[in-house]
Amino acid sequence: MIPDVDNECLVYLNGDYVRLGDAKVSVLDRGFIFGDGIYEVVPAYDGKPFRMKQHLARLERSLGAVRIETGKSTAEWEHLVVDMIKRSGLGDCMAYLQVTRGVAKRDHGFPLHALRPTIFCMVSPFTRPDAHKREQGMSVVGMPDERWLHCEIKSVSLLGNVLAKQFAVDAGVDDVIQFRDGNLSEGSSCNIWVVKGGTLLAPLRDHFILEGIRYAFLAELAAEAGVAFESRVIARAEVEHADELLLSSATKEVLPIVRYDGRPVGNGRPGPVYAKLRAGYDRAIARL
Repeated sequence: MIPDVDNECLVYLNGDYVRLGDAKVSVLDRGFIFGDGIYEVVPAYDGKPFRMKQHLARLERSLGAVRIETGKSTAEWEHLVVDMIKRSGLGDCMAYLQVTRGVAKRDHGFPLHALRPTIFCMVSPFTRPDAHKREQGMSVVGMPDERWLHCEIKSVSLLGNVLAKQFAVDAGVDDVIQFRDGNLSEGSSCNIWVVKGGTLLAPLRDHFILEGIRYAFLAELAAEAGVAFESRVIARAEVEHADELLLSSATKEVLPIVRYDGRPVGNGRPGPVYAKLRAGYDRAIARL
């Protein structure tokens, strides 16, 4: 039995629905041996998937980038996610999808024969950020971004992200802000936003960051709220002197950062741009 999880919950594994405690994959699965796989997380509110098409489009882009062919259509992915959420009986939850290249003899190169990809899906309860985080904000520290150069691929090879998160844990803060060559990249598993002079700034959508689904969404919310938005290279000094800092992800939604490297951000409280984006985010969820 796996501690601290619901071993009785139903999961999907290669076409079968089984108890989580009974789900098994081969030790020669390339996802286990090499981290040769892709994953995606689709949040749902009251059982209704949120921006599912965008999440699944990213899944398909990442699968294409690493040349894993599943034979599944977008409609089939959508059906799997919706079906698993319904089977779970959960309200606020997240559907986790993982696809690996499959099982083969251990060899770095792709096998010459076609493999059957390992496809896994599970649904877990999702607790929205609480009032304390939304109203009091998050604390972060800066660190060098030492991950690989294809962060745009949502790979299961997450050791760099794991080490970044542990860096935050060891420092007693909520997360990190990573910098590559002196410029902002992202958090341990979230996008980072800078507000200066009323303008919302985000790093370029390139291979140095995973373009979060909230990236385009927050840009839309900014436009609705009349907040100027700019995507560009952001130097570390701009982060250090920001009026506001924000972070966003599927599970964190959008949250204010009020302390950076032990110093207050702006006046040390969530700012007006955050308040507008937070309100827009909540309205979008209410419309589901």
